[in-house]
Amino acid sequence: MTHKTILNETHRALGAKMVDFGGWDMPINYGSQIGEHHAVRRDAGMFDVSHMTVVDLHGARTREFLRHLLANSIDKLKVSGKALYSCMLNEQGGVIDDLIVYYLTEDFFRVVVNASTRDKDLAWIGKQARAFDVKVTERADLSMIAVQGPNARDKVFGLLMPETRAKAAKIGKFVATEGDGLFIARTGYTGEDGFEIIVPEAQAVSLWNRLRDAGVAPAGLGARDTLRLEAGMNLYGQDMDETVTPWEANLGWTVTLDEGRDFIGRGVLEKQKADGGHRVMVGLVMDDKGVLRHGQRVVTRNGDGEILSGSFSPTLGKSIAFARVPAGSSGTLQADIRGKLVPVRVVRYPFVRDGKAGAGV
Repeated sequence: MTHKTILNETHRALGAKMVDFGGWDMPINYGSQIGEHHAVRRDAGMFDVSHMTVVDLHGARTREFLRHLLANSIDKLKVSGKALYSCMLNEQGGVIDDLIVYYLTEDFFRVVVNASTRDKDLAWIGKQARAFDVKVTERADLSMIAVQGPNARDKVFGLLMPETRAKAAKIGKFVATEGDGLFIARTGYTGEDGFEIIVPEAQAVSLWNRLRDAGVAPAGLGARDTLRLEAGMNLYGQDMDETVTPWEANLGWTVTLDEGRDFIGRGVLEKQKADGGHRVMVGLVMDDKGVLRHGQRVVTRNGDGEILSGSFSPTLGKSIAFARVPAGSSGTLQADIRGKLVPVRVVRYPFVRDGKAGAGV
């Protein structure tokens, strides 16, 4: 059965091309994917991300539970509204999902997980929560709209009541606040500033239309994918999964090996870190014509690797990709494109920062 967000008919009325995405009927674009990409990089665009799963966690031992569940340390969150990005691992250290958790009160945390992993995430979280007497509630009554771009905040501010506008103007990156019936988080998946706004489902269509009237351009999943790749952000199921550890997904910065905290998968991560020699994820740029695509072989002096996410970058005007390669691979590698070996450069990502090419790209 294909799921639909409350905005489905709104997308169709705007002429969106709809596709199946993790069991959801979602807009891939509204006419020009590249135009939508540039709208976000240069002005402001918005995405319906109501297919994402919002989960509320309640209970006196919720923080203790999250210390056990997550590879990153929930104890970094000391002020209400602060958010944390983390991987949730299995016993083998593989990534079940990557997620954002918001600290609201000591007995109330909110987690947002990926749509395609909803069922397994809810089952895993529920199983682990029982030992801590934590109540797990999926919030299917909520929708989410991401507003991103250099002018996104100003356009959102124009729709808020003065008191809410003042609160939203003060929040820093990875912080959330509430007001006007909205949960407003300064987070995103594009590399641009902006907000992810969680709203009661009954208010989502009105908010979308008000944002559009304010000059925020509707954007589909196609632009969201090229934007997040330029920004150096992983896509679950393509750049990582349950067979890949955070070290192998270049997400070591999300792992906190703090003393005395026995989170799920920790032993495997400690051993892998000590042993070294694991696979690594790198950024690639191809200066020749052509497009790097998922599944293409990458040839290195240390053995073969594989393209994970790959696409033409509208901002850079050339092809970029993530690849998983043997540790120690650097410099110029080769991508196998339909049997032809094409040179590609290993670079540090993000590929795009503040709307311009990143260092070394």
